[in-house]
Amino acid sequence: MSSSTWAPRIAAVAALTLSLGLGAGAPALADPPTHAKGVKPGPSDPAAPSASDLAADGPHTITKTAISGSVTPGFGAATIYAPAAGSGYGGVAISPGYMSTQSAVSWLGPRLASHGFVVITFDTTTVWDSPDSRGVQLLAALDYLTGSSPARGQVDASRLAVMGHSMGGGGSLAAAKSRPSIDAAIPLTPWHTDKTWPEVSAPTLIVGAENDGIAPVASHAEPFYESLATSTDRAYLELNAATHSAPNSESAQISTYSLAWLKRFVDGDTSVDPILCPGPAASSTVEEYRSSCPF
Repeated sequence: MSSSTWAPRIAAVAALTLSLGLGAGAPALADPPTHAKGVKPGPSDPAAPSASDLAADGPHTITKTAISGSVTPGFGAATIYAPAAGSGYGGVAISPGYMSTQSAVSWLGPRLASHGFVVITFDTTTVWDSPDSRGVQLLAALDYLTGSSPARGQVDASRLAVMGHSMGGGGSLAAAKSRPSIDAAIPLTPWHTDKTWPEVSAPTLIVGAENDGIAPVASHAEPFYESLATSTDRAYLELNAATHSAPNSESAQISTYSLAWLKRFVDGDTSVDPILCPGPAASSTVEEYRSSCPF
């Protein structure tokens, strides 16, 4: 292929790679050892993070790369957040909800990446896409992330997770059902017309919101959780006095338990077990927590 043919493709990839968290000339983190499922992460990650550790940014300086929708296969424009150094990280794809773009879930990208994950958030092909369509796009985003994205060399393609808000949350269940090799699914205030998910075998953390008027927990998050097979590692976190849009802004509870779930089931890091089992008690921020502990 001629250089004149490659040029517009290189420009389209976007290319906006920003280093976050370090001043000019500051040293980056040393490359951590390659992570392996079932083995705790390397020394640049906390050995045994607390809940408060996971509620805030982690130890990694991160990069942010914008990807043009003209080059993404099967979904819209995307953004990749990754640790600035190292490889062998788990990968996470995150879908927004109905009538929303990736900006609605963008806070999760740098938060997860700073704790040692490579994250892709994306715009769906249209803002009206169904949950099942969003599930297909989540899998396409993971395939792109591991196969041809600028961050492909940093991701362990055998350790992957899906997340999503609202219809994107329903999409994360659909993606996990469609691809049993997924290591973890985290539906956030999920919406789907299908109320039963016994086919999902991936460890699944469902986050509901007590005052959700769009996807009420009684007809969405709770029956989704209860329908998961008893053999599936699962947890249900309901946010106290929260609404459907709770995942669209920074949340200490969503950050803490999503990261603990990813570390446990994508990284195989059992040091987070005390956070997940028995889990949080009812409080001003947590309405209830259920799980299949011990995992």
